[in-house]
Amino acid sequence: MEEGDGEEEGGVESLLKWGCEVGVSDSFPPKTAAQPRTVSCLGHTLSVSDFPEAGGRGLGAVRDVRRGEMVLKVPKSCLLTTERLLMDDQCLSAAVKNCPSLSSAQTLTVCLLYEVGKGKKSWWYPYLKNLPRSYSTLPTFRQFEVQAFQVDDAIWGAKKARWKAEAEWKEARALMEELKFKPILLTFQSWLWASATISSRTLHVPWDEAGCLCPVGDLFNYAAPGGDLAEADNITLTSSLQVGSLCCEEAEYNSKLEQLDTLPQRLTDGGFEENVNAYCFYARQHYVRGEQILLSYGTYTNLELLEHYGFLLDNNPNDKVYIPIEPGVSSCSSWPTESLYINQGGEPSYALLSTLRLWAIPSNQRRSVGHLAYSGSQLSPENEMRVMHLMLKCCNNVLQNLPTTIEDDQRLLCSLNQVDGIETPVELFDVFLKLGAEGCAFLESLGLQSIANVAESMSWKIERALERWKLAVQWRLRYKRTLVDCITYCSDVIDCIQSPRPLEMECAD
Repeated sequence: MEEGDGEEEGGVESLLKWGCEVGVSDSFPPKTAAQPRTVSCLGHTLSVSDFPEAGGRGLGAVRDVRRGEMVLKVPKSCLLTTERLLMDDQCLSAAVKNCPSLSSAQTLTVCLLYEVGKGKKSWWYPYLKNLPRSYSTLPTFRQFEVQAFQVDDAIWGAKKARWKAEAEWKEARALMEELKFKPILLTFQSWLWASATISSRTLHVPWDEAGCLCPVGDLFNYAAPGGDLAEADNITLTSSLQVGSLCCEEAEYNSKLEQLDTLPQRLTDGGFEENVNAYCFYARQHYVRGEQILLSYGTYTNLELLEHYGFLLDNNPNDKVYIPIEPGVSSCSSWPTESLYINQGGEPSYALLSTLRLWAIPSNQRRSVGHLAYSGSQLSPENEMRVMHLMLKCCNNVLQNLPTTIEDDQRLLCSLNQVDGIETPVELFDVFLKLGAEGCAFLESLGLQSIANVAESMSWKIERALERWKLAVQWRLRYKRTLVDCITYCSDVIDCIQSPRPLEMECAD
């Protein structure tokens, strides 16, 4: 799949028509013979719509939908899995059996590229031609875009992701050569595309660790879980009510819908259900007509969302910021290092507060007050002041050592967003030059040192690199805002300790 190729005209419509032919459906209970036939697998509950501010193309509700109601069902026969592909192609099966060292994800990646190589002869062609032609997952980030993160942890994460992708490609190359892949499908760029497809679009199935690609079902966009959902992200996606099953009569179906409001909050988004031999999707909340129906893939930080899915959220309740703390601080408690973070709202995690409170007292007193720290209690006003001042210092030091400020990043993002509307090479080249050193570095990273070079690349090459640059800037901006919010949090706590409210005011509250 070459970058820059556009989606074929009528692609979505042909996908939905194919979906209808192979049994994908959003109609529950199933349509009766008296109802008119349709050429689309959607239309009763869902429709493909554009949500520019919330993920782009996604699935919207064409009617009001209740929490817990089934909204889509995709038969097992439609799921693109390693098992299915090996079953259908003896040549592929024999070659894969000779490479047992490859991971399940590598194997599915090879199988996907093999199927793509069949072109229109592939049974999944209507689905494959609708897959994105490029992704912005971390392994696709080049050197300039990696450095644009500015923060060491993110830079290291992006480099590691690309190194891993390259190593996996090299391990799988012998198998792809044995299968006589076309030269374009043997390239690292093709591997990046296929592995990003697997990473960002597969759904869990119990019989294959790599998961499955689910036609139509992978059009749902992501919603970050929060609260109880965040705690339950590893719960198997099932429902005790098989709402809308094929054997369910309409009266029974309507009766079960009435029970949905009594279901617990930890409803599932979807999963493979053996009794109907299909992947079934459920509404995680009430939706009104026209609203986008979203799925939760699990709890991810923004950097993890970038690594696996190629996007991030400005408001992500699961995001975390780690700050450099003095050596020895983490050894003051039994909390694991990964639990010592600041959440997106700026508040330190329970574990971080507990650890810093213990660190801020003499070592010979820690055993006697450890139970208080682990219970989340303040040890003393003086201790709390010291903890807040330490976090203030850490956050300020990090912000001061970064090459740009929040205001710089906001101006840069504003300029980058304006680039989309520029059509002439002269204007585009001028905009990047005005962005200063970072804008010039962007042009240099693409080999565009002149207006003539820009004119030749007024296409996907600039567009894709620009998208990755914007994502890096958005990530570092969100990171800095969290640090600023933490500074505000610490300052408020200090003010409260230094100027306690009179008792009568607290009583009035």
